[in-house]
Amino acid sequence: MSGLSVLLPIYNRDVTRLVEMLAQQARQWPGPVEILCFDDGSEDAVRALNRPMVAWAGVVYHELPANIGRSAIRNRLAAAAQHPWLLLLDNNISLPDDQFLARYATALATAPVLVGGTTYAAEAPTGPQLLRWHYGRLREARAAKSRQRQPYAQFNLKNVLMRADVFRGIGLDEHLTRYGHEDTKLGWALQEQQVHVHHLDNPVLHDALEPAAEFLRKSRQAVLNLAQLYRAEGLGTDTKLLRSALRLRKMGLDQAFCRGFALVQRRVRRQLLQGVPGSLRQFDALKLYWLLLALGRTRKVVS
Repeated sequence: MSGLSVLLPIYNRDVTRLVEMLAQQARQWPGPVEILCFDDGSEDAVRALNRPMVAWAGVVYHELPANIGRSAIRNRLAAAAQHPWLLLLDNNISLPDDQFLARYATALATAPVLVGGTTYAAEAPTGPQLLRWHYGRLREARAAKSRQRQPYAQFNLKNVLMRADVFRGIGLDEHLTRYGHEDTKLGWALQEQQVHVHHLDNPVLHDALEPAAEFLRKSRQAVLNLAQLYRAEGLGTDTKLLRSALRLRKMGLDQAFCRGFALVQRRVRRQLLQGVPGSLRQFDALKLYWLLLALGRTRKVVS
């Protein structure tokens, strides 16, 4: 018997439908299942929607008095888990069908870490969520065969099944208080410890897309975290973004790039906020500009 603890951090999201679907599929799992839902400082109106789960069988609902962040909330959920397998999910997803847990159960013997992937709606949204959908479809929604070529790259805890002892032996870095790359660092640690990671086609649907302005804000936070990890620990050199930044610095072209991009960055941001760009190269260039500034050797041309 291999019990399962589903770990669901909540922040300003009604998760009752997601938890209902997980509870309905619990019988597919070859052992006991618990669903841990910890609210990380949501607004009172959202908490009111989720509080009925206190009385649901198999669900542990708990509210933290204040937000402690993406890493700390997951570490706390893992510490409270009772079973040897952890299913780490985000609260901005829904399940694709009624066989989600069954597919994971079938693959249990494959590896100590299983990554199911993420998918996005086929139809483009209207309004400010368009950039996030466009990015997700082109950069994140990849088949398992493609992801397995680089199993530790862009490691994402939106949908991962992991043995509890593996997760607790590494944990998430709570010093990364901003958004982004705390799960990437976990992937690097798994690679360093040679923990086998297996990717399979068992995606969740990312259906709570941020408006473009919020997506850009979070993206900049992630870039700052990447710079922090590189400066403090030398990590991240396997990412395309950091490799590009270091190459420009080595060639002495970093300041020239930033001076040039500073002239167009406001226009680039406006285009990204207004809708789908012709390609994501403008977004990549904006992140490269942010990273070069964050690395500290380039004069900050524009705040």
